[in-house]
Amino acid sequence: MSRRPRIAITLGDPCGIGPELLLRSLPAIRAWSDVVVVGSRAGVDLLEGLPGTTVTWRWVPSSAPPPPAFQGSALELRTEGPQGPASATWLDPTPDIGAGDLHLGQGSAASGRATVEAIRLAAGLASSGAVDALVTLPMAKSAAHLAGYDIPGHTEFLQALAGAPLTRMAFVSPRLSVVLHTVHQSLRSVVDGLEVQAVAETLAFSADRFIQLTGDPNLRVALCALNPHAGEAGAFGQEEALLSEALTRAEAAFREAGPAGPFAALPSPFPPGPAPEGWTLHPGETARAPVEAGSPSPRFSGPHPSDSLFHRAVSGEFDLVVALYHDQGLIPIKLLEPTRAVNLTLGLPFIRTSPDHGTAFDKAGRWIADPRNFLEATALAVRLAGRARHQPWTAQVTTP
Repeated sequence: MSRRPRIAITLGDPCGIGPELLLRSLPAIRAWSDVVVVGSRAGVDLLEGLPGTTVTWRWVPSSAPPPPAFQGSALELRTEGPQGPASATWLDPTPDIGAGDLHLGQGSAASGRATVEAIRLAAGLASSGAVDALVTLPMAKSAAHLAGYDIPGHTEFLQALAGAPLTRMAFVSPRLSVVLHTVHQSLRSVVDGLEVQAVAETLAFSADRFIQLTGDPNLRVALCALNPHAGEAGAFGQEEALLSEALTRAEAAFREAGPAGPFAALPSPFPPGPAPEGWTLHPGETARAPVEAGSPSPRFSGPHPSDSLFHRAVSGEFDLVVALYHDQGLIPIKLLEPTRAVNLTLGLPFIRTSPDHGTAFDKAGRWIADPRNFLEATALAVRLAGRARHQPWTAQVTTP
């Protein structure tokens, strides 16, 4: 008998839009899965009595026992709104932080501590198998720094908590999927630190994990060039020669590894072997026709001029684009898929997704934040959890 999936959701910064997104979205998410929210209860209490609120809520003692990793009492959040009633188990790892310690729309040391400690607890739940996937609402890095946590962001912190040897930040959507070679660093340091083997590792690792995700061993992976016109044969820089060598090494890594792939020894939430029959990463997509015999698997190409590559990918020529730096990959995906692109961390031993937006402090408490991207992130987490457990768990965001 198939059980329901169980998804952990971290509240993000309690002074941002995370609490209201959660309250508005909970009925839809509960239709897909059971929910454990980890975060500061005070973040919800900050919203009480504000104009424009269409959701009411109350707290009751939870009938479910708290997980072993949690030192405290579990609560249950019950909501009522236009979409009907919903409930979730609530774990607050910082109960000493009250609404009086927080300021709606403004990150602080208190909100930063609440955010980071929630991530720590939720990562433990995911690592232990207490939940099937983790969805993280946005954090404010500056608030985390005020609280004394020297972390660049979610991805790096989760990697450290999980002890994962290798991770990469990916963004997936129905029309475009992108993996970033570098993330939160200056553009100058990207150029100065460009190195053949590191780019080859990103290419091979990204392909390996997306083959797991999609079940397609003939993945078509395109690499962005660094310079305009891909350097135009050296007229605008020599970095493209380095990138070409990286592509050659990535292909070699797959030839030498055999059917198991070059990263079979690294942790993954997905079992080895092909995806379940009929599995697709996005609802409604259709399988591609098989490639011609003798083609390498996966197929790498590039470096391609970035001004045209993303259009080619959206048109169906490539399945995955590897971008060399943050804005090179994020500008096109946020332009093309502002509500459907989901942040997915590759390389963790558990599934973690996140909406592709920030805390939006300027919108907090106004109930105008669009919940669709958060719903897409949660729906993908549910589907991937089903993929990992070979369960028919499905979730799809419907357009209002």
